[in-house]
Amino acid sequence: MEPAGVITGAGETAVADGRPLDGIPAQAGPPALETVRRTGPRRLRPWLLLPTPTGTPFTFGYAAVLAVTSLYMEFAPPDAVSAALRASSTDVTHLAQSPALVLVASALWIAGGLTSPFVIAFVVVLTALERRIGGLRTAAVFLLGHVLATLATEVPVGLSVAAGHLPDSSLHRLDYGISFGVAASIGALAGLLTPWLRWLMLAVFAATLIQDLIAFTDPMTSWGHLLALAIGIGTWPLVRRWRRMSPSATTSAYGRASTSATTSPSGD
Repeated sequence: MEPAGVITGAGETAVADGRPLDGIPAQAGPPALETVRRTGPRRLRPWLLLPTPTGTPFTFGYAAVLAVTSLYMEFAPPDAVSAALRASSTDVTHLAQSPALVLVASALWIAGGLTSPFVIAFVVVLTALERRIGGLRTAAVFLLGHVLATLATEVPVGLSVAAGHLPDSSLHRLDYGISFGVAASIGALAGLLTPWLRWLMLAVFAATLIQDLIAFTDPMTSWGHLLALAIGIGTWPLVRRWRRMSPSATTSAYGRASTSATTSPSGD
């Protein structure tokens, strides 16, 4: 039978009346490593899947810009829309003339407008990623996929035209949208999820991209999506380190809170 006031258990110090017991000094663990016991089922909080001005400012602000440009595409005169998209296109000619400008401008439009399936993917995936690694780092992942996949698909076009394998009209191929950045963000986010959810998400998304590639509707864009997904997967060591470095607690849509000191970033 334990004496009154004695606390025992794994990793705990035996203490009676606030004094060390049997010469064992009382030790208090650092606050960052203390765990709070929660009872009862976790609450589902679906609103955390959506961006907010304070919680996910990058995703929220970017989504607002995309909403404005999509409405412009829908209601502005067709000639004005065509001119704006042409000026924002990352085709070979524009990339050679003003690469920085068109790489940024092309990411301000959604190919297909608000009806594109990438709209939902953008909102859900970037919100989840920003809640885990922060806004600037999420923007870096998105931009990395957008820029590298764009260059990897457009530079071969320029080389093929120079070699005479493609007509000169290929230099002015209209190319814009957020899909490469979203694909890279999906790849990066997968590395922060539990294994079963990680591989399920990657399998479903990769199968969709391969189906588009087989359909051969737009093979250059389809290859760009697969490349962007691979770029996102390649950032796993980086985004996992960023998550460990995050000073704030991350709260998932299922009400599970964790801190950088107590959470395994890889989910393995």
